[in-house]
Amino acid sequence: MNTDTLPDLVAQWAEQTPDSIWLRDLHEEGSHDYSWQQAHAQISAIASMLEQYFGHGEKMVLLSRNRSHWVMADLAIIASGNVTVSMFTTLPASTAEYIFELTEARVIIVGETSNWEQIVPVLPADILVVTLPGVEVEQPHQTWDDLVRQHSGQSPAYRCQPDDMISLVFTSGTTGMPKGVIQTHNSNLIPIRRFTDVFGFPENPRYFSYLPLSHIAERQIVEFSSIVLGGEIFFNEALDKLARDLPRTRPHVFFGPPRIWEQLQQAVIEKFGGKDAFAAALAEDKAGIGELVLAVLGLNEVEYCLTAAAPTPPALIHWWQDLGLTLMEGFGQTEAMGLILSSREQRRIGSIGKPIGEVEYKITEEGELAIKAAGCTPGYYKQEDKTAELIREGWLHTGDKARVDEDGFLYITGRVKDYFKTIQGKFVAPPPIESAFAENPHAEQQCLLGRGYSKTVMVAVLTAEAQNLPDPEVEASILGTISEINEQVEHHARIGAVILSREPWSIENEVLTPTLKIRRDKVEQRFGELAEALARESAERRELLLRWH
Repeated sequence: MNTDTLPDLVAQWAEQTPDSIWLRDLHEEGSHDYSWQQAHAQISAIASMLEQYFGHGEKMVLLSRNRSHWVMADLAIIASGNVTVSMFTTLPASTAEYIFELTEARVIIVGETSNWEQIVPVLPADILVVTLPGVEVEQPHQTWDDLVRQHSGQSPAYRCQPDDMISLVFTSGTTGMPKGVIQTHNSNLIPIRRFTDVFGFPENPRYFSYLPLSHIAERQIVEFSSIVLGGEIFFNEALDKLARDLPRTRPHVFFGPPRIWEQLQQAVIEKFGGKDAFAAALAEDKAGIGELVLAVLGLNEVEYCLTAAAPTPPALIHWWQDLGLTLMEGFGQTEAMGLILSSREQRRIGSIGKPIGEVEYKITEEGELAIKAAGCTPGYYKQEDKTAELIREGWLHTGDKARVDEDGFLYITGRVKDYFKTIQGKFVAPPPIESAFAENPHAEQQCLLGRGYSKTVMVAVLTAEAQNLPDPEVEASILGTISEINEQVEHHARIGAVILSREPWSIENEVLTPTLKIRRDKVEQRFGELAEALARESAERRELLLRWH
């Protein structure tokens, strides 16, 4: 049997291990389980329906929280020769409308989602709405269960090919509207096999799915990897059930962006009654406390623990290492995954590691990291100009600046362009947010920071007139503007704090270029330490903070 496409791999496991559980939806009383055979039957039925209704090559939106039927729906779309458009459950209406129009989507498969009321007004008039089990909507729709019954025992005629476009994954851009990254079977299976060939994995590994499957990392590291290795996926019911569900899974593979490691750290410290109490317990029995914490969290059987998607503070990595958990840093992006990783033998804290497998890299004259490897995206959907910028003479330009040390370890030093990733691992484009802030009458200069922070932080210089006004009056105005901005931007881009500088930025103090552009690196040098501390404090206290500098 061909194992170069995802549906063929699913069919293989359904034939070889039909009764083994593949997907588990966790809930209070236990879990709803689906064997390989049961899931394959539903995938085949829906794939047959989609092929009969729509043919091949159509774009189909998948909008739901993580659950077994997310995976089944994704595989059904792919098996029918169509294209999954994965949409975040927090996406604002304007971005959703842009995606609908760009992709000309014919179908939307809907599960539990927090943004359905925002999505409904921008739904295309002729789109077919399919609801996943347990989900009800007022709009005309068909249900998954009814369609499975109607097409039970049927299979699609389409035969997938390794270079088929199987999905469009949208990434944040500098202008606010995202680019659709083309995904193929190859762009997922090749990186997964490159990773597993290098690191190895236990047979039938356990995976814990809690980060959005609409993001390429969760989809590839959990969903598609389970299909390659015959693994078992446990779906977290909700993030507030993480402490209940993670120990019930005890995953062999676990991926978390830095913000997750930060939140878990805070939860552990709180359980012990604060930093001093935790430090005292650790001093008394470091090994015992480490074993206890990892066992309670459910992370005591992890074979490979990855932290990526944004810079991870070294202090956070050391903190987990003291408990006996080794966080491996690595590098990948929606356009190219499984490129550069740390291993137990090859690891340096602060470094993303070294290239794995056949991956080649170079650092351009501009300091940008470029890579050459099999299994990269063919480009961006309907954006040939952006594709031409991305891939030049066989090299994929990552957009990240990097350096390499004398031992061959790579380090990310920033973005070539102005936008950055917060600790959540999602891009933030500063210019639109800065423009909105500039509408405040008291603001003269502004720069948004946040690379690797828990929240974004606005640093601003006030007008000469504002400097003569009472501080409370200025503060109230500034905080009001920030609150308005936070209502408009996506959650990961929200501002957690503002720093008001009394010293203007100028060419003389080197914050401005000769052409009067703000040098973000200089702002970060001056305010970065305070900004990062305020971002963390804001996240912990869940308050909007303001400091004078």
